[in-house]
Amino acid sequence: MTEPSGETAPEAAQPTEDPQEETPEAQTRTGAPGTPEAPAAPGEPDATEEPRATEEPDADEEPGAREEPDADEESEAGEEPGSAGVDVAASESGAGGTPELSEAQAELAAQRELRARIEARKADKDGTVSSGAKLSGTAADLLAAVRAVEGGTASGSAFYEAPEPAPRRPAPETVPAATVRPPAPERAAAPTAGTTAAVREVLAKGGAPEALAGQVAATLGENAAAALSEDPWQLLAVSGVRPEQADGFARALLGAACGPDDPRRTVALTVWLLERAALQGHTALEIQAVRAGLAGHAVPDPEQAVETAVSEGAVLVFQEEETAEPESDEDADPSEEPSRPAAEEPASPVLLGLDRYALAEESLADGLARLVKTATADTWEGSELARAAGAHGLVLHTGGEASRAEPVALAEAAAARGLRVLVAVHSDAGRYALGAAGAAAVTVGGLLAGTAGPGRDEDGAFALDLLVVLDAPQLDVETAAMLVESLPDGCRLVLSGDPEVLGAPGAGRVFADALAARVCPRVASRLPDPGPLGELVSGIGVGELNQVEAPGKEVVIVPVRDAGEAVHRTVQLVADSVPRAIGVPPEQTQVVTVGHGGSAGTRALNAALKQRLSPGPGRFGGYDPGDRVAYAPVPGRTVTGTVLSADAEGLRLRCGDEEVRVPKERVEATLRHGWALTAHQAAGTRWPAVVVVLPGDAAGGLSRPWVYTAFGRAERHLSVVHGVDQALARAVAEGVAPERTTRLRPLLEGLLTTPEE
Repeated sequence: MTEPSGETAPEAAQPTEDPQEETPEAQTRTGAPGTPEAPAAPGEPDATEEPRATEEPDADEEPGAREEPDADEESEAGEEPGSAGVDVAASESGAGGTPELSEAQAELAAQRELRARIEARKADKDGTVSSGAKLSGTAADLLAAVRAVEGGTASGSAFYEAPEPAPRRPAPETVPAATVRPPAPERAAAPTAGTTAAVREVLAKGGAPEALAGQVAATLGENAAAALSEDPWQLLAVSGVRPEQADGFARALLGAACGPDDPRRTVALTVWLLERAALQGHTALEIQAVRAGLAGHAVPDPEQAVETAVSEGAVLVFQEEETAEPESDEDADPSEEPSRPAAEEPASPVLLGLDRYALAEESLADGLARLVKTATADTWEGSELARAAGAHGLVLHTGGEASRAEPVALAEAAAARGLRVLVAVHSDAGRYALGAAGAAAVTVGGLLAGTAGPGRDEDGAFALDLLVVLDAPQLDVETAAMLVESLPDGCRLVLSGDPEVLGAPGAGRVFADALAARVCPRVASRLPDPGPLGELVSGIGVGELNQVEAPGKEVVIVPVRDAGEAVHRTVQLVADSVPRAIGVPPEQTQVVTVGHGGSAGTRALNAALKQRLSPGPGRFGGYDPGDRVAYAPVPGRTVTGTVLSADAEGLRLRCGDEEVRVPKERVEATLRHGWALTAHQAAGTRWPAVVVVLPGDAAGGLSRPWVYTAFGRAERHLSVVHGVDQALARAVAEGVAPERTTRLRPLLEGLLTTPEE
């Protein structure tokens, strides 16, 4: 498939005056790559084009078609509304007052409980994972500052040098006869009325919205008012607050006593930069990037600001030892000389990170190493994947959608051997895609929250001998750490997924780092995805936007000239063309676009699709029964559902097979209309039909992983609303997604790579 090469540039295009010419004429891709594809004349029959709607809504009246672009685009990784500023964030205040424990709160509480268990077990060990032992220069000075504060000594190297960690716990000699589920996690105590009132008073003095009081009190704790008065920049810890807003608040409270080099400001900004980086997937940042970010916010001495943040323990500093890349036998050439002496190899960069991600990565590396070392090798007959899983504690499996059948077959065979086996997926939709095998599968979120799965023993470990995790690229580092820490010694873990899709919406690149570390068997599936869609997506994975034969209209291209036309044609495809030509109803068709803002982002598309598919006044916080929604119970995890009803307590949703109640104070923070999603939100889920929208202003957001993920969400039919001209082919051929800065790979290499390797 190739994109049309003769389309008018979106910037120069003018809307068509003839309403019949506005009718979308979706054409299947034919001809040689690069051949212009002009729309057929109005009224001219074409056997290859989609059936044309006989009645069209007026494109000029579609809401969102002329909407102004969003100036402060939200990150796809966070997927949380309200990140534009203090006023928007104020709408999230007051959470925690519901009388019952919601599903989202239960999951968050379960994660906090597991994270506390991880921290306690790490504290019980003799030392931390050894890393960064050989520092010099700036890194050594920064480490010395940390040690000076924490222990009063002058040496910083001891901060990282520690004995080998003690084993997590001895492998049990016998399997317990029964396991018990932990009690339901208690809801975190809401801030008292007195605390909230005191915070409200401080906010009023600084000119900040008083509606933020509940959120500030929940974030900063019982002493929030005193902490905020002493350090106004702690307001940056509240979601949605930006540095310029915190600066104005600080000036109102402190007057001339504060300035751009105030240590309280520079420390808060350093933490804020690292939190923002986590929304983009980074678990750490190079020290130069942090200094540049501080300079961009008018910090006079960024280097001193970083040292202050490290010395106060707000951030941690790392420098990992690089492990040489192992060279396969077939690639090795004895006649070749080394490119340069080892002494000339560049030193690994100095990184800064937050303790929550440092703890998660070290705990995950420690846990994976434990599984590798405690597994008892056995001989399993069967496929290459089965043989690898029998002999090793950790196995990585790669492949497309069709290859999901291989780890499922492995799980079934292991269960037939009498082992305790579980398959975990990213979402409920991933379970349904497994067919009959999906009935026994659980979601990772449900497993960690204790609402699904085998239960835990007295140490908090799952009663499992083999855990198979599908959609493994969607695991962020904190979720993966909690999952691995919950596995007993000797348990086998198989991580399976497509390495070409977009990474996890949270921080980290667990699957990619584990693949790159080369510390366990990697089994690549040879099972291709079938049909024209499989051929198209496979080509994109290797950088080729191929022409494919689509006799059943599996792939359709809809050229557009501007964003308004893109919105209009998208609505027509979902409501008319796809149901009549393909037989897929609107409720089984998903729209995927590049971002939330812009004239053809999710907001504009959802407004237009609601008007056509579920018209209503939005009397329940902007929603009506029957509306399709995207629900984010926790940041980074999105599920789709339908509004059932509403009452005084909130909205009732149908998400898969379950009913979910969203408290009214959480509606704005956790819900969006869901006819249109971003590719990050859609990752890990597939639909019978998908409409991918590429308006002209989307060209800068395209990359090969984005296109691969978006196009790969379709099972039977893919329509591409195409307005980016040659940018699509360039993105597939050249568009590499930005690399995430993480520490997991060197940690794994340090723990599991032997000297002879």
